Amino acid sequence: MALKNDHYTYRVSWSEEDNEYVGICAEFQSLSWLSKTPEEALKGIRNVVALTIEDMKNSGEMIPEPIANRRYSGKFMIRVSPELHRNLAIKAAEAGVSLNRIASTKLSM
Repeated sequence: MALKNDHYTYRVSWSEEDNEYVGICAEFQSLSWLSKTPEEALKGIRNVVALTIEDMKNSGEMIPEPIANRRYSGKFMIRVSPELHRNLAIKAAEAGVSLNRIASTKLSM
């Protein structure tokens, strides 16, 4: 079973502990699928997500929106210590750029 227009965020990686590939979905963090090949791990997790969504629909539960379909403003707040705030403000002033530019550059590294 596969979802039509499946826009969920999947990842497949090797699990040394299980000695298999594990497929996961960012929007459904409690779900996973183990398989001997990465292709089968992806297929498995996609099927589990499809079945979970079908069950959620039948029980009237709210279905998570795919991350790819969400709109982002490009703004978020973060709290830092006063010392870090001061150090970043100094670096920004010395570089002749805004504090926002310094923070954005550091976050993208």
